[in-house]
Amino acid sequence: MSDVHRAVNANTIINPACFHVGLIAAQGRAAVGHQADARPHHTSRSAHLHQWGADDNQIDQDERFDCHVNSAKCHLRNDVQQDVNPDRECKECPWMKLLCRLALAVMVLGSSTSVLAITPAALFDQVTEQARSLADESWTAPSVELPSELSDMDYDRYRQIRYRDDQALWNDSGLFQVELFHPGFLYDHPVAINVLEDEQVREVPFDQQRFRYDDEAAPLGELDLSDLGYAGFRLHFPLNKADYRDEFAVFLGASYFRLVGRDQGYGLSARGLAIDTAAPEGEEFPSFREFWLVRPADDATQVTIFALLDSESVTGAYRFDITPGQRTEVTTEARLFARQDVGKLGIAPLTSMFMHGEMQRHSEDDYRPRVHDSSGLLMATSRGEWTWRVLSNPQRLQISGLQDTSPTGFGLIQRPNDFDAYMDMEARYEKRPSQWVEPLGEWGEGRVELVEIPTNNEFNDNITAYWVPATPMKAGESRTFRYRTFTFGEPINEPLARVVRSRQGWGGFPGQSDPPDESLRHFIVDFRGGELEGLDPSQPVTMTLTSTSGEIREQKIQPLPDGETWRASFELMPEQGKPADMRLTLNLHGRHLTETWNAIWNADER
Repeated sequence: MSDVHRAVNANTIINPACFHVGLIAAQGRAAVGHQADARPHHTSRSAHLHQWGADDNQIDQDERFDCHVNSAKCHLRNDVQQDVNPDRECKECPWMKLLCRLALAVMVLGSSTSVLAITPAALFDQVTEQARSLADESWTAPSVELPSELSDMDYDRYRQIRYRDDQALWNDSGLFQVELFHPGFLYDHPVAINVLEDEQVREVPFDQQRFRYDDEAAPLGELDLSDLGYAGFRLHFPLNKADYRDEFAVFLGASYFRLVGRDQGYGLSARGLAIDTAAPEGEEFPSFREFWLVRPADDATQVTIFALLDSESVTGAYRFDITPGQRTEVTTEARLFARQDVGKLGIAPLTSMFMHGEMQRHSEDDYRPRVHDSSGLLMATSRGEWTWRVLSNPQRLQISGLQDTSPTGFGLIQRPNDFDAYMDMEARYEKRPSQWVEPLGEWGEGRVELVEIPTNNEFNDNITAYWVPATPMKAGESRTFRYRTFTFGEPINEPLARVVRSRQGWGGFPGQSDPPDESLRHFIVDFRGGELEGLDPSQPVTMTLTSTSGEIREQKIQPLPDGETWRASFELMPEQGKPADMRLTLNLHGRHLTETWNAIWNADER
């Protein structure tokens, strides 16, 4: 039996609307005002949820965009005055009492200034203490209410609010600069943003002068919007050309962030944390409520971001060391603190969209052969197995898991990467990046869980994958996870031949005198690369194929005319009411030549 065990729950009775709001949260499938897909991807979110059975209470604004604004009393600041009373208790930020005591001690020792120098490491420790203290308090939902002119605006009007280029943070020198997002539309829970530079922390207050209000948004410029806070931010760097700073990272909405590398367009998203995804009681959506941006040196090619995460069950302090490039890479450290017991903790979650692809028929009248941001889940286990799990747009919610101990990595992958595979000049799906998660240190036993949600459009994320530790997190417990995540367009450095094509169709043929049942499916899986490259057709390549249900027939292996690709084909007669979890590899003399092809098929699928 394989080292990777899958637990498939294709018939779980869960209303997708209970947690689908998390997958469509404010990562902005068309990252507003950026180089991303320009279509208004967010305009039909509520309608989509209603379609899948959600009521108005389930379509909760706090869950969709749970971006808290932190109290002004809780900001990490350096303007400690001499009349500070260190014995005064700050219920919102108990760790500030310690900071005040340190400041007072400096003054008592004869310091000529009341300002404490702060290093990035010290700042991360302070954010960690804030998260730890916050976990000891009861959770309170965000209370900030935007003016109706902002909260009720539509997508088109929101896009008419434009950030002024000359107002970018750090635009006076260096390679990096930061632009800020205006609150409004779906982004209705502002966050606090601070900057660490010259060893001092300063708050970046909301300033309307940073924005231009064009066309229908012009009346917003007359409102008093002071003290609002920002919705999020985006980072710029000369990624493609030396004389232009491209946008390469966006932190916007809940705990979502999006990355692109060189010559890539926005596609899938990452999240800081997932809690109880696909659980019958509904998903909980943690949010980053405050950020600290560390100004890099002028010649630096890496930028550091700290973030405070908060939710009903968990708080956290995050460090992101981000390096833009051909593969934009983020080294992440997440220090988590549990307020209460967590049913399912999702580490390093990725979310994406899959509408239709090469293995599924699509009923829409669509000229495009594929519509997806990712086509498969790839996992490298601790024992050297690489599993390629084909994504689907199922007729009902589908949950599966790949178990392992401290995996080498996992990711949502976009294959293939050529225009002819998609034929979409607007969306340019061939430029959507893949994203890989590589654990740093031991993560212990657990599983990579994949959730696939039915969807009838390409504007909603319906795919998510994350690591679930085997041991649930209990109230009062703390855990730290470190990992590296990066985007890529070209194939990852995989030692085995990889799947380049997966197709299926009816097991009969037109005009057959005695045709088989329509449920009989004929599958073909094509592999290329690795040791298959240049392999002579006379070599005794064998197939290992298993299925958890149904009957496998007509197994065949043959090299294709291109001289580079080998095809495995077989027929499956599904068993009614039981999903078939299929696994296939090609072997030579008892040794794997390919990654493991993995797909789930239900008898009522076509």
